[in-house]
Amino acid sequence: MVATPTYGRTRDRVEEYFDRTATRTWERLTSDAPVSGIRQTVREGRDRMRAIMLGQLPDDLTGKRVLDAGCGTGAMTEELARRGADVVAIDISPALVAIAAKRLPVALAPRVTFTSGDMLAEGLGQFDHVIAMDSMIYYEAPDLGRALAHLCPRIGTSVVFTVAPRTPFLMAFWSLGKLFPRSDRSPTMIPHDPRRLSQEATRHGAKGSIAEIERVARGFYISTCLEYRA
Repeated sequence: MVATPTYGRTRDRVEEYFDRTATRTWERLTSDAPVSGIRQTVREGRDRMRAIMLGQLPDDLTGKRVLDAGCGTGAMTEELARRGADVVAIDISPALVAIAAKRLPVALAPRVTFTSGDMLAEGLGQFDHVIAMDSMIYYEAPDLGRALAHLCPRIGTSVVFTVAPRTPFLMAFWSLGKLFPRSDRSPTMIPHDPRRLSQEATRHGAKGSIAEIERVARGFYISTCLEYRA
């Protein structure tokens, strides 16, 4: 794992939020249950982003080992398993992992190993692909660079992940959040420039490169898909 104070503090806050504060909210958001207009835009944005990320991987993943890093309630895990992948689905929140395991169709269960903990843990082993949807969005650029460098020796092909884009709107929103902190709010997204992330990854020893794939902006959901190729 990335053993830095900033990474550890952020990881602990993410765990606190998703495992204790917002479990029911995310269970509902990622279901077919009716939600508010704002949350509907988030749902639609996440659905679009999931499709984009899956589009970077082969349609046939038979025989491939894939890490769903930050699996949440399991929508990405299910799609990867349907493509034939052997999936390790991990999330910092045991409560969300339990929901994901419950939702997974029985026929796909042999293809999936569910676990909770740090998505960068070396004990998870080697992978052909890593997919991390909205699970790296809370970390500072140096920690993300270290994370990619940490994963690099264990990845055969690619890491597909999302970050919050460094737009004027998000930078203003982020700055206001810094000025007016609330102890009960969700972890703060950190806006990133892909070029800076690439520099940080290289500085920490990663050998690959980062490419920007596509940005999704749907109401309150704004995220950019990036791909790191080893």
